[in-house]
Amino acid sequence: MARVRLSGAERREELLRAAIGQIEARGVSAVRIADVASVLGVSNALVLYHFSTKENLVAAAFAHAAEDDLARLRALLGRRTSALRRLRAALRWYAPTGNAKGWRLWVEGWAAALREPALRQVARDLDRQWKAALTGVVAEGVAAGEFRCPDPDGTALRLTALLDGLAVQLTCYGGTVSRARAQEWVDEALARELGLERQALATAVR
Repeated sequence: MARVRLSGAERREELLRAAIGQIEARGVSAVRIADVASVLGVSNALVLYHFSTKENLVAAAFAHAAEDDLARLRALLGRRTSALRRLRAALRWYAPTGNAKGWRLWVEGWAAALREPALRQVARDLDRQWKAALTGVVAEGVAAGEFRCPDPDGTALRLTALLDGLAVQLTCYGGTVSRARAQEWVDEALARELGLERQALATAVR
């Protein structure tokens, strides 16, 4: 059966999604242009036509994954509800116990970013935008009198550092900590940062 003819943008997105899948399965260092081409039944030349090099493909794949995650984050934080509800929903989604983009992918990305400047920039931009989004909602909650937080920027940094660290523990060292326990720690950290009792988080989502 003949393949459906795709536009340039559609083909590019198809290649990026295939690359993300191969990176998750094989790792950045092991994945090849041929692996991505084989998944889709296209030629290596087609992949190279769109991305020129493996390094460009990998950086673009991570940027694509980052945009997917940021779009979901913005949707969660943009809901018409309290700042506390939005924060808790975002942290539960992004945490390694939630449904954010596979953490194996991001752990691979962090490691590869040590050697690849383009990938390092993608990771830095994602981190900056994630922190900025959290900082904004924390500031909204403070302004609305929902909770107290003298340093929204510091709170965003500490919460993301906790989430990233737990992601490494759960992804790389299975069994070190349970997912349920990790979620408890995230809730405890959020309550502490906002000057709330932990029970207030449970009350906020009812």
